[in-house]
Amino acid sequence: MDKTGITVIVLCLVLLGVWFYESEKYENYVAQQKAAAQASAAAAQPSPSTTPPAFTAATTNAYSFLTNAPEQTLTLTGPDTNSPVRYIFTSRGGGIKSVELLHYPETISPRWKPANTDEVVALNAGAPVPIMSILGDPGLVGDGDFTLRRMGDGVEAEKPLPNGLVITKDFRLSSNYLVSVDVTVKNESGQPVPLLAQDWVVGTATPMDGDDANFPTYGGTMWCDGATYYPYPPTYFVTNTTILGIIPRTPKTELTAGCSNVVWAASYNQFFVLLGMPGTNQVVKEMMAVPVSLAITNNVSSTPWIGVQTALVFPPQMIGAGQAVEHQLLLYAGPKKFQTLAKIGDDLQNHADLAMNFGKGYTGFWGIGSFFAKILLLLMNWLHSLLPAISYGWIIVLLTVLLRAVFWPITRASMRSAKKMQALSPELKTLKDKYKDDPTKYMQKQSELFRQNGVSPLSGCLPALIQMPVFLGFFTMIRSAIELRGAHFLWVADLSKPDTLFVIPGITHIPFSTPYGFPINVLPLIMVGVMVWQAHLQPVSPGVDPAQQKMMRYMPLFFLLFLYSYSAGMALYMTISTLLGILQIRLIKNLPVAPVSPLAPALSPLTPAPKRKK
Repeated sequence: MDKTGITVIVLCLVLLGVWFYESEKYENYVAQQKAAAQASAAAAQPSPSTTPPAFTAATTNAYSFLTNAPEQTLTLTGPDTNSPVRYIFTSRGGGIKSVELLHYPETISPRWKPANTDEVVALNAGAPVPIMSILGDPGLVGDGDFTLRRMGDGVEAEKPLPNGLVITKDFRLSSNYLVSVDVTVKNESGQPVPLLAQDWVVGTATPMDGDDANFPTYGGTMWCDGATYYPYPPTYFVTNTTILGIIPRTPKTELTAGCSNVVWAASYNQFFVLLGMPGTNQVVKEMMAVPVSLAITNNVSSTPWIGVQTALVFPPQMIGAGQAVEHQLLLYAGPKKFQTLAKIGDDLQNHADLAMNFGKGYTGFWGIGSFFAKILLLLMNWLHSLLPAISYGWIIVLLTVLLRAVFWPITRASMRSAKKMQALSPELKTLKDKYKDDPTKYMQKQSELFRQNGVSPLSGCLPALIQMPVFLGFFTMIRSAIELRGAHFLWVADLSKPDTLFVIPGITHIPFSTPYGFPINVLPLIMVGVMVWQAHLQPVSPGVDPAQQKMMRYMPLFFLLFLYSYSAGMALYMTISTLLGILQIRLIKNLPVAPVSPLAPALSPLTPAPKRKK
């Protein structure tokens, strides 16, 4: 490839990185504008009256509670001693208002910001309706107010309706962040009552706090049909272009998916999930998701956040006089932790990686990143179980060393081949001068020389090609591994976020800047520095133009576009891996290389062959 070709490729890669960055900023901006418009529209609505709101079948967004009755709340912790979860039940909607995860602080503050350790993660916080609200059929809504009763290790919510139906919800708390929900709709009237489609709200995906810039990318709704899962980020509902950023489309106000094949549905953010699984033999017609305005605001501006509300839609049916309809559902409200999800029911034991949402399509590198992400996550947690006293930062270092050791035989063979290629430079130059007017003959003789000396020009690419899936797996795993959330390493306060030491205020409109200013992230700078160092130590490929070699040596600068604002855990992995690569280059440098075997000169057709001695 000539100098022009390499220049074009470098420019394309740089533009691609800038496009990804600017697209994410644009999507965040559009999401905030959409949320602001919804908040303004909601503020313009008249205050609730004594008349229940009108509903159409399967509508989950237009709901408001009557405030003429006081709200009743009950707070319960899980059944285990020192339970890691606390549930706040509310009479308005007869469900779970929020789920507080006591072992997870709401915000992991970087070193340049004051720490806030008082608040814990609260799932569904600020959502317009509680978890397990039943919406859709006006006959099931009424004024929305239930009566709550404490029942042993759970809560019972009950509401009689004017049409003779009585709804009873029985919540039973369990371990591993699980709640079993049994809902009975009994007809106490003297005539059959039609029951239209019911929307069971699984929960609302919300950002952790006003600084959760990852929510538009790593939050949203998803559902599973038992074989695969289908995620939809908040931008699905608010952006007016496709992922290419050039094809216009109409933003979706509602998502419906599935056809009596919904095994589970969930609302999620980067590290936590609200997931509802229908009980055995429970037929769910479809899942539904809508964008909603949240009662929390951005810390940087007054713009309210947008959330994504997910519901399971049960099909309509007729309830005879004196008869009842029963539904069961298992609710998981907790961290996206693989070992915990793998213990939940038959539907998740073999598909916990789906609920982890490692990514699909380009976000999961078309299955490659997702496959290796699962393996690397299990391996990382296994190492930590063997060495529990060691932080996850040192576990990443140890894991990187092990991976480099596994690939060492291939890397060593490649480096030996590169050294031999370098030793062949004089022979290649002789062939190039001899056949400068016959490129076809030159390529033929070059191949013969390589074959005679046991050298492959592609051997230098082999280690990179083999290790690329591991890189993609690390890239995918680190953005989802809750184990790294709040994990410290040297000066890094949180391995799941950039290692920002401080910000330069006032710089907010250039790449990598934030609303607070321009962040100074140290690990990505160290990473690129050692990668440039490694590139200068690599053996020079014979026959390559010096200008091209110089350009290739500075190609690692391209990684800044992707990893400067990415998780510090990824930069740590790349830094350690590159340092080990430099060590391997040093080890190979002093190894002897087999002498070069030049090509024998070709005989002229007019030159007689040498006679054999008798």
